[in-house]
Amino acid sequence: MSDTLRHALARARLGTVDVAAALEVDPKTVDRWLKGRIPYPRHRWALADMLELDEGDLWPGVAQPRRTISHEVKAVYPHRWAVPQTIWRRLFQGASREIDILTYSSLFLAEDTGMIRLLGSQARAGVKVRILLGAPDSPEVAARGDEEGIGADVMAARVRNALMLYRPLQEIDGVETRLHRTILYNSIYRADDELLVNVHAYGTAAAQAPVLYLTATKDEDSTAVYLTSLERVWTTAEPLR
Repeated sequence: MSDTLRHALARARLGTVDVAAALEVDPKTVDRWLKGRIPYPRHRWALADMLELDEGDLWPGVAQPRRTISHEVKAVYPHRWAVPQTIWRRLFQGASREIDILTYSSLFLAEDTGMIRLLGSQARAGVKVRILLGAPDSPEVAARGDEEGIGADVMAARVRNALMLYRPLQEIDGVETRLHRTILYNSIYRADDELLVNVHAYGTAAAQAPVLYLTATKDEDSTAVYLTSLERVWTTAEPLR
């Protein structure tokens, strides 16, 4: 019996069905966790983030508490797919000033209709939303497709698909989309002073690459480097017509 997990869920006022839905598992799986079975690592990470606890607090015999690398680093995820959906939503929901998305396609976000509604709702509430996607006909997009092993045509098609899915946002004041022709070393997802930075690795799909969760605290921090990079891409990008 995992009393620690049971008590943590009770404090968060979360039930078995709530956890199962958020982590996309069967409720019976959550019941087994409550009875003492240890979740797979990606489920442990997701559940710890959902409860805003350390993995080591919930399963001290399996994982050591994550030690702070730097005061601006909130978390490091081994792959983009390992970032819980709740983290993406919490990031953008928490914005009160600005949201930036800098990537080649970010198709995984564009395909999430709930995320599109969230971005639209934030824009209507006065949050400035800027979306930066790769120009589908650019050599940079073609090169990225070749590097990932999916081919230039597939990568360009992914960008065009994302543009179509993001298009409803263009009708909302406060949303602006631009197309860049930049070699991206990282995809950046920004909400005010918080960033999810998806590191790019040659020959590796973005979904498989690591993600840094950062919070800006000082001008000289690494977060400022990413924000400066984002602004430089924005100023050179072409407005969507």
